[in-house]
Amino acid sequence: MRKSIRSLAVLMLFVALAVSALASAYNAKPKLVVVIVIDQFRGDMLERHYDELSPNGFRTLLDHGAWFKNCYYNYANTETGPGHATIGTGSYTLGHGIMANQWYDPARGRFVTSVQDDNAKVLGADVAGPSASPHNLQTDTIGDELKLATGGRAKVFGISLKDRAAVLPVGYSANAAYWIDYQSGAWITSTYYMTDAPAWVTAFNEAGSRAKYLGREWKASDGKVLRSTAQEDGKPKPFFELVGPTPFANDYTIDFARALIENEKLGQGPVTDLLSISFSSNDILGHKVGPDSVEEREMVLSLDRQIGGFLQYLKAKFGADNLIVALTADHGVAPLPDYAKKLRIPASNLNIRDYAPQLNEMLASKLGKEGKYVVSFDYPKAFLNPNAFAAAGVGEAEAERTVGDMMMQFGIRGYVTKSQLAANEVPDTVFSQQLRNSYSPLPSWYVFGFASPFVIASTSGTSHGQPYSYDAHVPLVLYGNPFKAGSYYQHAEPVDLAVTLSAVLGINKPASAVGRPLWEAISVEQPKPAARAAVR
Repeated sequence: MRKSIRSLAVLMLFVALAVSALASAYNAKPKLVVVIVIDQFRGDMLERHYDELSPNGFRTLLDHGAWFKNCYYNYANTETGPGHATIGTGSYTLGHGIMANQWYDPARGRFVTSVQDDNAKVLGADVAGPSASPHNLQTDTIGDELKLATGGRAKVFGISLKDRAAVLPVGYSANAAYWIDYQSGAWITSTYYMTDAPAWVTAFNEAGSRAKYLGREWKASDGKVLRSTAQEDGKPKPFFELVGPTPFANDYTIDFARALIENEKLGQGPVTDLLSISFSSNDILGHKVGPDSVEEREMVLSLDRQIGGFLQYLKAKFGADNLIVALTADHGVAPLPDYAKKLRIPASNLNIRDYAPQLNEMLASKLGKEGKYVVSFDYPKAFLNPNAFAAAGVGEAEAERTVGDMMMQFGIRGYVTKSQLAANEVPDTVFSQQLRNSYSPLPSWYVFGFASPFVIASTSGTSHGQPYSYDAHVPLVLYGNPFKAGSYYQHAEPVDLAVTLSAVLGINKPASAVGRPLWEAISVEQPKPAARAAVR
């Protein structure tokens, strides 16, 4: 027994030493870590379209990287904001606090987004109103740990069409996060990061970089026109809505990523830099057409070519040995109910427009007082107004329980309240742990329900945000010298990504991380480390 323990200890020491020799943030091995997130990209999509993929795109990562095929989020609130926060922090909402894309704030009497910061202003375009920052995050990210480890010398940036997808993965200390103005498409940032937009960003916006993606037709492989980015007479649309659901938005994102790498000189310093780039088009389109549509297939094949071109650029710029690339997604997606029903699977679209008013009528009858008690019933999740309940003499636990019971009349399969989550009194269901991991103290009172599988809270299209496998399943691929190529079927979770990258870089994992290092995919055949740059 003692001999076996000693042998195991020696083996673990050998692996640890080998990993430390492979890569280290302190000696720029690698020069750059690129985390690619695809918004609304279910875990089976790469397998489904594998035979159609080019050898230089996704298959570069799949065939020469560590591909974890059994990767699932272990929480219930599978949305964009929580997903990107989870990827960056290595923790679930219980650790990072981002419970939804937006929530009701009773102090302001309105909804706020997960990254909305009333103390920050927009830079890069003439946009009124508040900007964004990571101020709602309850813990740090791998980008923050990289900054701490290198005395602030590592450069850390986040990019996406969406502000929450740019801000949340990179955390507090990032050099900047960039996203686009919804109306004009100009790339913008926040005074949280800097006092003025960099000259190169202004030049990029003024060069008409976005104009070349307007007035174009997106055609399928057979030449059929799928969508157009031309404005319709008398019906002007914002850039986000015109270009967002087409592959042109991914081209535009890569254009900006390349400009950022060149102008900010990423990968040119004595320590490792990090870039998070999130592609939004799959989500913008996918809500409309679903994952089983011709349009979604064409989007995947287009992104395959775009990823291929970006990888070739990165290799030419830095050398393959100086790169780590990670690929994952913030959530999956349900099939279109009409598609599921053709296979005799119970599924439906719901018209939920009148659900909140009906709940308020039921509450007024029960409490004997009119009021807007439920400010939103985004089926199956409801946000409550504490002020209205207080005026009726009802406390939080009772209010949430009462609303939850009423929600059951609308077909909710089960629910848990904010009060129950705070007290760790979660009903014993198959989703108990997912619900516990979804708790946040930040929003107003709320009730988190879950619907039956394949039920979508809209009259058309599809969505996500539930604990079911189709929403929780995402790809996870690690590519670069530290990783052994192959397909891995061990259980993995997106929280493992930040922890694994931290391990191979030789830095602390994020403060509240709950993931594990994916040791089975870490190589033990390592070159000798280069001289390390001192941290002062």
